[in-house]
Amino acid sequence: MTPTATPTRREQILKEAARLFAERGFHGVGVDEIGAAVGISGPGLYRHFAGKDAMLAELLVGISEQLLEGGRRRTEGAAGVAPEAVLDSLIAGHIDFALDDRPLITLHDRELDRLRDADRKRVRRLQRQYVELWVEAVRRLYPEFDEPAARATVHAVFGLLNSTPHLGRPGALPGRAGMSELLHRLARGAFAAGAGAPARG
Repeated sequence: MTPTATPTRREQILKEAARLFAERGFHGVGVDEIGAAVGISGPGLYRHFAGKDAMLAELLVGISEQLLEGGRRRTEGAAGVAPEAVLDSLIAGHIDFALDDRPLITLHDRELDRLRDADRKRVRRLQRQYVELWVEAVRRLYPEFDEPAARATVHAVFGLLNSTPHLGRPGALPGRAGMSELLHRLARGAFAAGAGAPARG
């Protein structure tokens, strides 16, 4: 979860659960360990969540909802905004997620199939809606893209941006600002290359 200035106890639990699940796998973490990470007993977690399955569902559904909501905010009123600015805003928002919520990327890749059918379908539906926001923004800036090519390129750019958990030790990478700028340039370059256009920005 993206941190807030004063996280609630539920948010604290979810943040630690995401970290532990990402580090050791869903089945490698017990409720007692999650409780200890936030300073409460394992059984005390059940006042907030029905169990680990509920935590995992809230993490993966929740981040999908947040990405879609953020994407919608960034594309509202796009008709009156330069297409380049809209796409840059979407890229910047996703980079914030990729740099700040790395455990959730690992969780999605590794644990999505553990969700109940209804929750997994909800995640997929939210993700499809998020992708379509990008497809529309990309095609406004690069009208030479047809829909299938734009959609494929959006997915490829997500793969690029979501590679952050696999980029090595933090100390071996540029600082956050430098990494953000690098990822942004790479994403814009990928879209330009996909459209056969000169890179912009």
